[in-house]
Amino acid sequence: MMPVTHRPAAFFDLDKTIIARSSALAFSRPFYQGGLINRRSVLRSGYAQFVYLVGGADHDQIERMRRYMSAQATGWPVQTVKDIVAETLHHVVDPLVYDEAVSLIEQHHAEGHDVVIVSTSGADVVEPIGEMLGADRVIATVMAQEDGRYTGAIDFYAYGANKATAMRELADREGYDLTASYAYSDSATDIPMLEIVGFPYAVNPDKVLRRTAAERDWPVLDFTQPVELRKRVRFEPRKTTLAAVAIGAGVAAAGVVVATTRRSRRA
Repeated sequence: MMPVTHRPAAFFDLDKTIIARSSALAFSRPFYQGGLINRRSVLRSGYAQFVYLVGGADHDQIERMRRYMSAQATGWPVQTVKDIVAETLHHVVDPLVYDEAVSLIEQHHAEGHDVVIVSTSGADVVEPIGEMLGADRVIATVMAQEDGRYTGAIDFYAYGANKATAMRELADREGYDLTASYAYSDSATDIPMLEIVGFPYAVNPDKVLRRTAAERDWPVLDFTQPVELRKRVRFEPRKTTLAAVAIGAGVAAAGVVVATTRRSRRA
């Protein structure tokens, strides 16, 4: 049954919007130390991270790196990946979170808005980051699994228009009013997710998104100050439980799923 209440939500892209680096590449060294990838892959992902940071790589280059990493993941034990992410999460991600993004998350929660992270990175990486940040939901890429290992296929690719589709499905299910909702992203590939909300914001935008924001009078935010979450006294990550749910009749019929985080219902 569709929720009867309609309330705003805040949708955040992850890379260069909430954190200062690419989440898909940030765990390359822990994966190397855990025996999942070789030194060449670490160096390659390190270079990709560098050009991503300085803005010298276009999105096609980043997507090629994502596909390369996805192909490498074929055969990896799913639980090993989850264990490595859990063990290194705070060391890898904690210092990379933008202080301005944390303040926005706090502000939206204070106003009673659910916070949803929408990321192209894999759910097994994004879900723990979302839990650490206190997000209420997560939409992320879902890698196919068989017998406890990644197959190399993708069940749902949270990219471009797919993000907007997943957001609409989530809004229908949870009772979000998209016309009263907010969205934040740095990339022109996320224009579809910015277009479907009433209050779109370009954060650290690339050239195309900056031009689009100027043409459409979208506010532009510049986040510049990464902060360690543990030093944020007022910020307390929420306790969440994780699940994977199908999104919508049309999309789910094609085998698409979206990973979500939900608030704990404990008393």
